[in-house]
Amino acid sequence: MSSHIKSPSALLLLPSPPSFSFGGVKEAFEASISDVFVQLSKSLKGSDRIATLDIALAVPGLLSPSNRPRTKIFTEVEHYVGSIYTLIGAVGTARDIELDSPGGIDARLVFVDFPSSDAAASQVTTSSKIGPILDIQSLATSGRQWDHVFFPGNQVGRDLADSFLSSLTGASKDHTASILQTVSSEEWSAPQSPLVPEDQPSLQPHYSIAVGGTFDHLHLGHKRLLTALALALEPLDDTSQDRKRILTIGVTGDALLVNKKFAEYLESWEERFQCTAAFLAGIMDFSNGSPRVERSRTLDGKGQVVVMQFQPNLIYKFVEFFDVCGPTVTDENISALVVSKETSAGGVFVNEERSKKGWTRLSIFEVDVLVSGEARASANGFEDKISSTDIRRRRMNRAKV
Repeated sequence: MSSHIKSPSALLLLPSPPSFSFGGVKEAFEASISDVFVQLSKSLKGSDRIATLDIALAVPGLLSPSNRPRTKIFTEVEHYVGSIYTLIGAVGTARDIELDSPGGIDARLVFVDFPSSDAAASQVTTSSKIGPILDIQSLATSGRQWDHVFFPGNQVGRDLADSFLSSLTGASKDHTASILQTVSSEEWSAPQSPLVPEDQPSLQPHYSIAVGGTFDHLHLGHKRLLTALALALEPLDDTSQDRKRILTIGVTGDALLVNKKFAEYLESWEERFQCTAAFLAGIMDFSNGSPRVERSRTLDGKGQVVVMQFQPNLIYKFVEFFDVCGPTVTDENISALVVSKETSAGGVFVNEERSKKGWTRLSIFEVDVLVSGEARASANGFEDKISSTDIRRRRMNRAKV
């Protein structure tokens, strides 16, 4: 099939489920996600294109002033991310649908504050359209060109879809109404109550946060880690309009990866950084603009640095690194670090090195792995979806056919 044919894209609106545990999310959304996956897979018609699926999960009260700084609700919301991405992996495996690979589906999770309070709307600046948490109007008016907008065919699903549609006017509203489509769902009652975070007065807002990794063949585990990075970043409000939000992403240099299994199928640093940037843009930048890009070298000249400014207040800084610490010991302004549970020891080491320099220690946000017993029971082979090594092995096997 010709490569110039546009890849399909869709939005799936998910109302707040009865429970955000994996079991609760599975019961509420498995049928809906499965239906959407099957439809998008059919639209690919055996090509090597990748279908894009934005999943917008409703959680009431997310933008409430009582949930600031954003770190107050980080743990709870990040848990929701884990439940949804685990379900996505389980459904993809059960349906034998590729994820994040040619001929498959690139699913990305964002959040909408729905239903939202008037207080939240008056306190939060939404014109910047910075995710991964948005109000329903910012999502609807983002200008993204979806081919389909799906929603569960129950009452809470219809309420969410009606609110989304009512945010639009004129031709945009007519077009969106023509592409709205119900999918299978279970029936449940009213949405969850708003988040009630524990009182943690010592928490601080973070405007410069870092994460590090190889990010080879971006998969669901990477997506959870990068979404956590975005969630920990303090959003815009009327008191901090001029403050830059900076995400620093350390991407392992090619020279450190030569001994990896199936190394010949590793993506280059350029490919890995580009895929990571595209994912972050997908969950954070709803302005529908193009970034300003500047390239340079690290201070020692060994690595590449790419700075991408998507909005005046939103900057991604990609740094090629060759040691454990990477940019966390060359940029004093970074105040927090996101790590996976498997690499939490690296966060301890980074803080020891920063202390030696007389710098402030970083706040550490730890993200769990996606693999769970429930997911394995739901779909044998789930781990293959979240392992870069297994993805490279499959690429090698296909190349030999």
